Amino acid sequence: MTTPTPRLSKAFLANQRAGGPVALPDPAVFDLPEKVLQFGTGVLLRGLPDYFIDRANRQGRFNGRVVVVKSTDAGGVDAFGAQDNLFTHLIRGVEKGRPVEELVVNAAISRTLSARGDWPAVLECAHNPEMKIVLSNTTEIGIQLVEDNVFGAPPVSFPGKLTAFLYERFKAFGGAPDSGLVVIPCELVTDNGRLLKEIVLEQARQHQLNPAFARWLAAHNTFCNSLVDRIVPGKPDAAETQKLADRLGYHDDLLTVSEVYRLWAIEGDERVAAVLSFAGADDGVVISPDITPYRERKLRLLNGTHTISVGLGYLCGLETVGDCMNHPDVGKFIAHVALREIVPAVPVDEESATDFAGAVLDRFRNPYLVHPLLNITLQYTSKMKMRNVPTLLHYYRKYQAAPPHFALGFAAYLLFMRAVEAEDGKYFGRRDGQRYPITDQFAPYFHEKWGAFREEEAEPFVAAILADMDLWGADLSQLPDFGKVVAGHLLNLLRRGAVVTLRGLEG
Repeated sequence: MTTPTPRLSKAFLANQRAGGPVALPDPAVFDLPEKVLQFGTGVLLRGLPDYFIDRANRQGRFNGRVVVVKSTDAGGVDAFGAQDNLFTHLIRGVEKGRPVEELVVNAAISRTLSARGDWPAVLECAHNPEMKIVLSNTTEIGIQLVEDNVFGAPPVSFPGKLTAFLYERFKAFGGAPDSGLVVIPCELVTDNGRLLKEIVLEQARQHQLNPAFARWLAAHNTFCNSLVDRIVPGKPDAAETQKLADRLGYHDDLLTVSEVYRLWAIEGDERVAAVLSFAGADDGVVISPDITPYRERKLRLLNGTHTISVGLGYLCGLETVGDCMNHPDVGKFIAHVALREIVPAVPVDEESATDFAGAVLDRFRNPYLVHPLLNITLQYTSKMKMRNVPTLLHYYRKYQAAPPHFALGFAAYLLFMRAVEAEDGKYFGRRDGQRYPITDQFAPYFHEKWGAFREEEAEPFVAAILADMDLWGADLSQLPDFGKVVAGHLLNLLRRGAVVTLRGLEG
């Protein structure tokens, strides 16, 4: 008879010795006080904030654990309970050109509560004087003001739940200044902390809560804007999961896989830094009075490099970002456009931008992450406007010349947007005889433009698109020589193909 593979749990760990394939927690961690309330059970929170907290506990820096509140109704809590809130974190990828793999049993989480079934227990956490931090990454309504009842059990929205929890905290400690909390939303919303604070204050006003509560909120609680950046994909497929279980000697329903790169940029002052003592355990946590440079860096270099290169990579016959990095010509193009044309045009410290660009290229090379190019082309035009047009304008302010690789990437974007078929409001292009979807709100616009295209009129064709303020928010046709260079690349793409055109590019 085959012995079943045991499940990860405290009882299982009690019989394990250090030195195996996975880093085990010190049993003393289970006695640490609860210092963090976390709304959300998702993999991003496990793979980033909970990773940093566990890492700090191992170094004796933070010495606190996390109470997780499951805010939605879809699965998850039972697995946490069955595993004593332990989970395995597999970190793998490329760092500074070298492959990296690390396995850790994360013991940052002490309890997992259901907002629906355990709401009194959630509110009871507000009475804990050790509780200092609230984190969130909710998948419900998110950071929006909705009609809610903060006296509900529980309130419907995350901001409603947070308002109720903070009001309970205010009452429990009589509005004492030192009872205030640091609140860090991790939702991917610009100025997420500021927005969340505004909604909580509005909920307090609508529910006519004690006016002293609003004063306590404003004076003694800090809502931090934050930026999270780590790719934490879904659980591996069944075969890989079983292979890992065989290697580890246990089964883990909460297996969390992430890339090596990690960044949690938090807007805060010295008081925030003192509360977030886990930040000293890893360079990936940054506490700064202004996180705008980190947001700009990510948008321009990570997202922007994806966007300016995706059309060219796809037209070269490739399917994923990894394919692009492994292609001798496309990989060289991506490195060049990132390091020589985007880095100088990002309005942040150039050394910092260069270092980040190197990390971006490592992330693109990660063999464990499969990122289809067609996924990046969703709403291609809007992404080009948001991620790349500001970079182009900044490049021109600095150099007054067309960036040649960027211009080729833009020409490839225009060619990718050439819809040759339209069916039931859907648009398709063709590559090597096979059609591909063009999922972009401006697909009808480009279908019409390309319908009137003539090769001998390539420059006016490009100029008209560049001049469209509705597309770009600026008249890009006024940039010296940009339209001419893009039109030249577009003709070469049409006549010679993407690979030959790319190989003919200087630099």
